[in-house]
Amino acid sequence: MTAPEPGPDQQAAFGRPGSVAGSFAGDRPQPPARPVPPPPPEALIRAFGPPAPGRRGLQDPPAGRPGRRRTAAGPWWKSDARSDPWRDPYAPAGLGAPAVFPAEPEEQPGPIVVDAKGRKKVRLRDVSVRLSALVLLAVLLVGAVGGGVGWFLTRATPESPLLSPGTTLAQVDPGSPGEPGSVSAIAAAVTPAVVSIEVRVGESGATGSGVVIDGDEGYIVTNNHVVSGAQDVDGAEIRAVFSDGSGSAARIVGRDPASDLAVIKVEKPGLVEIALGTSESVVVGEPVVAIGSPLGLAGTVTSGIVSALERPVRLAGEGSDTNAVISAVQTDAPINPGNSGGALVDETGALVGINTAIASLGGNGTTGGSIGLGFAIPVDTVKDIAEQLISTGSAVHSSLGVNARSVTDGARDGALVLNVEPGSAAADAGLRERDVIIAIAGNPVGSSEELVVAVDRYAPGEEVTVEVVRDGSSQELRATLDAA
Repeated sequence: MTAPEPGPDQQAAFGRPGSVAGSFAGDRPQPPARPVPPPPPEALIRAFGPPAPGRRGLQDPPAGRPGRRRTAAGPWWKSDARSDPWRDPYAPAGLGAPAVFPAEPEEQPGPIVVDAKGRKKVRLRDVSVRLSALVLLAVLLVGAVGGGVGWFLTRATPESPLLSPGTTLAQVDPGSPGEPGSVSAIAAAVTPAVVSIEVRVGESGATGSGVVIDGDEGYIVTNNHVVSGAQDVDGAEIRAVFSDGSGSAARIVGRDPASDLAVIKVEKPGLVEIALGTSESVVVGEPVVAIGSPLGLAGTVTSGIVSALERPVRLAGEGSDTNAVISAVQTDAPINPGNSGGALVDETGALVGINTAIASLGGNGTTGGSIGLGFAIPVDTVKDIAEQLISTGSAVHSSLGVNARSVTDGARDGALVLNVEPGSAAADAGLRERDVIIAIAGNPVGSSEELVVAVDRYAPGEEVTVEVVRDGSSQELRATLDAA
């Protein structure tokens, strides 16, 4: 098909003027001539030039001998390599035949076909209706036969009798007793030395625990708040109940509200008494066992560890004259109301404390339930106070003669002196109201409770150094402690 001839208007717009011989006018600006690069240096020509005139490619090796020529059997060389257009950069471009795709695989006849990995499979769509019906009938037949056999067996087998006279159950061999140091071994050794204490005053009553400290004389140590309600009250009764279930009436030997300890006596010689440990042998993390009568449940054993030592705890039992601050042994062994006065022992069964109080969300250290924070009076304090009560019926403590409350300035804690008792050790030493006591005999004091504990470490009549902050500066005073 030939193109149509252009019209006059197209000739005038796009035609070539008659005076022009070429495609463009002769006076058209020409691009500048391409500069001819200078010839390469002679050294480059010798190093990289063709091996001979009329030849292409690299020169021979410097030794003058070409390398071993690869044969047609080599994996990367063929006899027609020099004329192979993929290897000759000067070969002209050319198009080959179009790509040929493999034909779609023929569909295999079913129902059993072989997949690409050679595995045989059943193609369900090729299974005939007749074969499907036969398979379904076979399944139904097997189910019917199985159900019938089961029904026949259950009908043919008689039921066993409901009762079987003379039946005995098998028992395992008795287990070995607890190893020394185990909770079971400690409980077996210590429980006979722990008693339940029942106090009855009129129509009301209370329970607690106690520990036998002198089996021959019948002395039992307990908490002051357990028995204080029966002191000097007509008709009051105190009864100690032992681990074997026997009981005995008890009398108060002496009470010490300042340490919350008391000693009672029973007329029952030959009691099992507890072994006393030492406070200095107790360490944080040591296993301990608490034994007592929580909630009236005599002989209850719980275990835990020593959580902290020298924890200042203020005690004030409801309905009791107890007003004490103790340097307590803290434990996570579960302690509940009724454990008061019971034993806290180490893994050797030696007494390390008398269980006294618990921390509770209600804030009352003598009621509530265990939350893993229990406190016991250290055994050294128990031994000292018990010996005084058995000897004289009362106990003596050291006193500085001040009333104080806990304060802090954000950087340092202390005990603020609210008032000084006239004629006391503090008054003689020159302490004043508004002084802040920060140390006793070099031991830091961070609260009013720590002040009581620090003073109680020393015997009456001992002289101690009292460090106070007064008018922004610290100074030391000497005080001789009083007896209280």
